Amino acid sequence: MRHIKLVVEYDGTTLCGWQRQPNGPTVQQHLEEALAKLFAHEIRVTGASRTDSGVHARGQVACFQTERTIPVHGIRRALNTMLPDSISVRAVEDVAEDFHPRFSATGKHYRYTIYRGTDRSPRLRDRAWHHPLPLDIPKMLDASRALVGEHDFAAFRAVGCAAKTTRRRIEAIDIAAAPEDLLVIDVRGNAFLRNMVRIVVGTLAEVGRGYREPRQVAEILASLDRTQAGMTAPAHGLELVEVRYDGRRPRGV
Repeated sequence: MRHIKLVVEYDGTTLCGWQRQPNGPTVQQHLEEALAKLFAHEIRVTGASRTDSGVHARGQVACFQTERTIPVHGIRRALNTMLPDSISVRAVEDVAEDFHPRFSATGKHYRYTIYRGTDRSPRLRDRAWHHPLPLDIPKMLDASRALVGEHDFAAFRAVGCAAKTTRRRIEAIDIAAAPEDLLVIDVRGNAFLRNMVRIVVGTLAEVGRGYREPRQVAEILASLDRTQAGMTAPAHGLELVEVRYDGRRPRGV
């Protein structure tokens, strides 16, 4: 039995997230349908991250099994002729039997983009959160330091998150201005709770607007109470950049 790893890029604008669901098209659904046609048998695809509706990815990782002998370059080429324009397979490789896209992962990198221009941008409307009000970047950076390290992030998870433990490790949060009035927030960690990055961004934006002091972020973290944290930033500003596999599996996730 072959175990095959895919690296997938997608624009989540017209998709209802990664995971199959009855109310609309998803990345998993499109991949499974294309693979079933290619291999002539039913295939189940497992992903590294269950990205929400509207969230984008350039480095989603997925895996499936088959006994068919189509070479990996043929799989990639065929899938990219069968998938919709919003989804592309960037890489395909055979992997070990014990590889799991989610449980073998040792880290993930998410990027959140905020557009700070005064006027709305049709070109960026599905790729960045339009936030025309001033944001104090030094204060946001100051506040973000409380989140770096291993903590209980119960205050930064969505209601209904089913994770067995809320302890996670954020390795780094980088916040920088970019061309075209963009603000880019890069968050790297061992694993993330449902909506965790978006809640972190929403909370830091409130600090940047002056609605909260930087020191309050540490207090929110210690409270373990979702109602104490800020808003959940819009999904369309978020992108899964990379899933890392370096042999050091995260604990308890």
